[in-house]
Amino acid sequence: MSEQLTPEAREKLENLQAFQSKAQQVTVQKHHAEAQLAENKSALSVLSKAEKEATLYRHVGNLLVETDSKSAEEDLNQRVEALEVRLQTLNKQSERIQKQFETLQ
Repeated sequence: MSEQLTPEAREKLENLQAFQSKAQQVTVQKHHAEAQLAENKSALSVLSKAEKEATLYRHVGNLLVETDSKSAEEDLNQRVEALEVRLQTLNKQSERIQKQFETLQ
């Protein structure tokens, strides 16, 4: 079928396919970031219910290293903040791709 298309139509089709691929990549990244955000918020919730003097461990590579609740909470809050910024960026990128996709149709 692509042999029957004019060069202009073929270029438009290729552009549409490229935007579709970009949109799929952004969607996968968004789902991954959303899952990480939910996981970190859940960890913060559990941490807030734990005793302040409870023994906590964090993953460092393949190791579990003992940590205190304050530094664990700070680390989780930083991760949540970074993931929220990442999601905002991905949402803007998704909107921009969608607008470009619509102009090509």
